[in-house]
Amino acid sequence: MTDIRSMTPEELAAWFKELGQPAFRAKQVFRWLTEGAESFDEMTNLPKDLREKLSKDCRLFAPQIERRQVSRIDGTVKYLWRLWDGNCVETVLMCYHHGNTVCVSCQAGCNMGCVFCASTLGGKVRDLTAGEILDQIIFTQKDSGEKVSNIVMMGIGEPLDNFDNVLRFLTLVNRPDGLNIGMRHISLSTCGLVKRIDKLASLGLQLTLSVSLHAPDDETRSRLMPVNRAVGVETLMETCRRYFEATGRRISYEYAMIDGVNDSDEQADRLAALLKGQPAHVNLIPLNDIDESPLKPSRRVREFQQRLERHGVTATVRRKLGGDIDASCGQLRRRQMEDRRGSV
Repeated sequence: MTDIRSMTPEELAAWFKELGQPAFRAKQVFRWLTEGAESFDEMTNLPKDLREKLSKDCRLFAPQIERRQVSRIDGTVKYLWRLWDGNCVETVLMCYHHGNTVCVSCQAGCNMGCVFCASTLGGKVRDLTAGEILDQIIFTQKDSGEKVSNIVMMGIGEPLDNFDNVLRFLTLVNRPDGLNIGMRHISLSTCGLVKRIDKLASLGLQLTLSVSLHAPDDETRSRLMPVNRAVGVETLMETCRRYFEATGRRISYEYAMIDGVNDSDEQADRLAALLKGQPAHVNLIPLNDIDESPLKPSRRVREFQQRLERHGVTATVRRKLGGDIDASCGQLRRRQMEDRRGSV
């Protein structure tokens, strides 16, 4: 069936032309999809026979809320969406003074194997389509009544492992006749797929690239992130320097603070040396506890931050949101999977 939610207006126009329909039908349908139409019957400005044909030929399945949790502490909302095939993905709505940010997933599960992340438990099931990524924003807005102004691609999955669908999503979400969210309001997180980072750099997109670094040396990073065994920290950093040269966009480095693993003064010094000579921002992330992991949150976050700053490295501590609602990536999906197995 035709994946109509993932089509651009230009593709829709060409498709409708093949159906013998006027080009303006594309704009009408694209607007309905952007507004969160859940069936073709809602598209009342389309002829009935066209709606019937679209219903027969196209998949139009709105994601269903499997679980919705709201933090009593800060109002963060976490959604577990059930997709058309029964797979579930997570989306988080975070409200800041500068606007509302949505963290979206790009895969059902993840193959990267990072030991501190619940998303990877059970591996990757499949990639999400561009429309399924876009729907997380559209239906979060529709359910919450809140306008989304910023996007972070830091939910379940590795965005650069789903490169083509993610790129199509970025095209759709950036459309002035769609959600119209500018590239400078989008952050894309990667564990360090260097060939894909180079490919992304060649496109010159003005989004923010966030690199999940988490350690300044190969021994520690390879233990935390299996992807490093094939690449290495030095190769990753060379790729990041090329990215900055190609785009002019400062890279943000994510660093989950793990007790006794990557939070020593020596590691702060090594991290500062690694970033010397390039515009960079280090985002220190207080680790969320995951029941299945022996890793614990660091007790030296502020000391680590201050040591980096003494080296001239810009470092901030990520505000911890939704700690009472399984807001760590993959936790809610994992709990749902366990509940389903327990009910069998």
